[in-house]
Amino acid sequence: MEGFVMEQAKEMVKKDNSLGSIRIADEVVSIIAGLAATEVEGIAGMSGGIAGGIAEMLGRKNFAKGVKVEVGEKEAAVDLYIIVKYGVRIPDVALAAQENVKQAIENMTGLSVVEVNVHVQGVGFPDEEEKAEEVRVR
Repeated sequence: MEGFVMEQAKEMVKKDNSLGSIRIADEVVSIIAGLAATEVEGIAGMSGGIAGGIAEMLGRKNFAKGVKVEVGEKEAAVDLYIIVKYGVRIPDVALAAQENVKQAIENMTGLSVVEVNVHVQGVGFPDEEEKAEEVRVR
């Protein structure tokens, strides 16, 4: 037990002798994931959950919503809650979202993304998307 404590103390000293530490907030990782997901063609938006049996589509300004992250010192796991556009092939869109989110987080933060789980919460139809855009503009 004493050897373990000494190892931790040595590791802390090494960190103290460096330039400092970098801590990226979970919210930042969530925003990166949300932005990367909404860039994918076929995703209508992020889902804020299901209210009354209907998936609630969030505005494009709430990038961290519809995203759940678990961030450790070196790794991150992501859950995306999305609404897909009607007529797209869902497995292709989900795979593209997984790849885009993983790449964005790894490039921007240096964290290793161990998993990106995609939860399809609903389907967005063209007239619904136009109404949502109109509401956001006002």
